[in-house]
Amino acid sequence: MKQLIDRLHALAERIPYAPIALLARFSIAGVFWKSGQTKVEGFTLDIVDGTFEFGLPRLAGSAVALFRDEYQLPLVPPEVAATLAALGEHALPVLLLLGLATRLSATGLLVMTAVIQLLVYPGAWPTHGTWAALLLMLVAQGPGALSLDHLLARRRHGTDAKTPRAEGYPARGGFTGPV
Repeated sequence: MKQLIDRLHALAERIPYAPIALLARFSIAGVFWKSGQTKVEGFTLDIVDGTFEFGLPRLAGSAVALFRDEYQLPLVPPEVAATLAALGEHALPVLLLLGLATRLSATGLLVMTAVIQLLVYPGAWPTHGTWAALLLMLVAQGPGALSLDHLLARRRHGTDAKTPRAEGYPARGGFTGPV
């Protein structure tokens, strides 16, 4: 039995980090992008549903009402909060999808998650905990090899693209430097 468990552990350890990180980036980016899309008018982009409307995006009136009537964040006027949320929920997911400034982007979304959990929907901790786990993984381990951060780091450090493990890269494929 011990041998079977050891084999299963060894097999699990062979799962490369890069596709796990890619799935995490795409999944959490989708959550925030879809939320951001509810806060704007004039621009819709949903590759899964096939919905496309390319125009000049503007803040939806319903977004300000949502922040004023339901969220009621302290210290921040609803117009400012709605604008910042809409910007963050669009820009940060795009950066995550590209794997560009991944740690910074994941940190930004982690802060948004904390605000939502602590000030808006404290009862939704199972959902927010799941989001936080994915975001913390990206902050701690990086975006993985399938990212622009990885490509830029390799160029910056002058490493050969064929080198399987260059300085600054853990064995599982995430960049450990300051990205």
